[in-house]
Amino acid sequence: MQFMLMINEDESAYAGPDGAALLEATLAGHMKLAEDLVAAGVPFSGERLKPAATATTIRWENGTATLHDGPFAETHEELGGFYIIDVESLDAALEWARRIPVPKGGIEVRPVWPMGAEG
Repeated sequence: MQFMLMINEDESAYAGPDGAALLEATLAGHMKLAEDLVAAGVPFSGERLKPAATATTIRWENGTATLHDGPFAETHEELGGFYIIDVESLDAALEWARRIPVPKGGIEVRPVWPMGAEG
């Protein structure tokens, strides 16, 4: 079963005098996680996203679309990246999600609903 592990983090954690070192350590943690997924034989994919300031959102209301700068939600956390992993259960997905390095924020774990799948 596939699960998407969405990395929601506060980009401000990487600001300030220690920000560059924290970013470097976080990226090293992601590389280690990828190595561990490969070693465990867990099929996965993932990508890092550009900062939330580069986002454009389309909002719909009563059939009318409007464009907005910025991320989709009013929040201090932005979607910074994701992994899609193929594991046997939610418990296994949660075990992997707990290993994602996030200095400040959270990980949303959600099952993937394959296209064309019933219910």
